[in-house]
Amino acid sequence: MRVFVAVEIAEDARRAAEKTGEALRRSVDPHLRASWIAPVNMHLTVRFIGHVADDRLASVLGALTPPLRMDPFDVELGGCGAFPSSGPPRVIWIGVTEGLPSLSLMHDEFDRRLAPLGWEPEERPFSAHLTLARVKSASRPAAALLRQTIREIPALHARWRVDRATILRSHLSPRGARYEPLGHVVL
Repeated sequence: MRVFVAVEIAEDARRAAEKTGEALRRSVDPHLRASWIAPVNMHLTVRFIGHVADDRLASVLGALTPPLRMDPFDVELGGCGAFPSSGPPRVIWIGVTEGLPSLSLMHDEFDRRLAPLGWEPEERPFSAHLTLARVKSASRPAAALLRQTIREIPALHARWRVDRATILRSHLSPRGARYEPLGHVVL
């Protein structure tokens, strides 16, 4: 099964992110083939684990679920962007303007907890963001329109308090992903 650890989004932040995503979608949708994330699935991935065999799930959950030795903290969402920063976009996202050091500490702690079980730290640097869409294809003019729209869209300032992370299982289907909580990690 596919497993990851995430910070769930507060409902008011989710609604604000949904509005921002809809504004972007209206501007670029006819020109861009993308899979837009359903609001119910919006989250901040803290540590992607990947495939976990059924017989290893208990040890993974056992390693991840002890409380984190850190205080609850605030997260604030800000402006939009796209990965990669140039060329054809693959991911459209909303960035984090507050709480990044604490999210990074969470990520590093989950790396430390998973290492004895054989999970290597991710090679790419941690980048906290809320994914709005995964781009399937974009012509050069569509990519330019998307980047222009991202520059012009007002930054969102949705803020909430984080007091736990959630371990989620991802069920993939042609209709999109569905996430099942497997446990929580309190701060």
